[in-house]
Amino acid sequence: MMFGRESTGSPIGITPLQQIVASCSGALITSLFMTPLDVVKIRLQAQKTPFAKGNCFVYCNGLMDHLCVCLNGNGKAWYKRSPANLTGTRDAFIKIVQHEGAKSLWSGLPPTLIMAVPTTVIYFTTYEWLKDGLMWQLDSRHPSICMLAGAMARVGAVTVISPLELIRTKMQSQQLTYKQLGACVKQAVAQGGWRSFWQGWSPTMFRDVPFSGIYWMNLELIKRWIVKHYAVREQAFFVNFTAGAISGMLAATLTLPFDVVKTQRQVALGKVVIGAATPNHESTWSVMRDIYRRAGPSGLFAGFLPRVAKVAPACAIMIGCYECVKDFFRQLNHQKMLALPRMDG
Repeated sequence: MMFGRESTGSPIGITPLQQIVASCSGALITSLFMTPLDVVKIRLQAQKTPFAKGNCFVYCNGLMDHLCVCLNGNGKAWYKRSPANLTGTRDAFIKIVQHEGAKSLWSGLPPTLIMAVPTTVIYFTTYEWLKDGLMWQLDSRHPSICMLAGAMARVGAVTVISPLELIRTKMQSQQLTYKQLGACVKQAVAQGGWRSFWQGWSPTMFRDVPFSGIYWMNLELIKRWIVKHYAVREQAFFVNFTAGAISGMLAATLTLPFDVVKTQRQVALGKVVIGAATPNHESTWSVMRDIYRRAGPSGLFAGFLPRVAKVAPACAIMIGCYECVKDFFRQLNHQKMLALPRMDG
């Protein structure tokens, strides 16, 4: 039995271009909704502990993380100090809009999309083809197949994007021509070899691969339960939205210790990239032990509420939009096939 293969020749009933459009729409809508939340969070952080020039901080729109370098004097930066004292999240929203306009809530959106769109396309496309291929080969729809496909797809996406993240951070730290950037790349390769472009790969994998496996497996299980319990279509937006939020929350909670380590390694890497520190070759486990020794178990779960508050709705919006657009194209393709003249004999 070949699960989900339809007239398009694609395992999921849509063309590769349609799948790219579906994943891009999900990334775009997720970033549009989630970026204001992180803008507010960073403004509140900068107010309490202003970022010094050259320091790095982690910017996350709920979909993925970015390492940013603080450049003082940039009036359009979303991490600048607000002209008014901010007393909380609601107050920050109001005062940012009053003093700077609503557009400021989406500061930093372009660089977010530059990284988010290709990552999402690679990740979701690889996941769909692996999942349907494994289901066809094994003749099974067991949720563990979704877990395996999700983990494998994430390995590929993180591996491909890691060098781009490193180069983007270098370009952000100072104004460089392409010739100068090329010289920096050559210097990095000469000092640390090609592996230097994948610094921070290990803690990212420890966080993202299990997150992906847990997320897709639970998504499938929750969707099946909702469909059976409420007798609704699996492609319905609220089914995917609800399942995405719950499975995202579970995955974010279980992988939080690795997220803490990844953030610390990412910030340390950023300081190396901009020349403010020497490379640190500590392993993921040694960093985790150091956090545990300094702060106890609670240190490994620092940032629980903001992470879940961002990841759960981001996962819900992403999968809801992605599946909704996919279903639209699937039905469109089906209608086109029905409209084609049948050739008898």
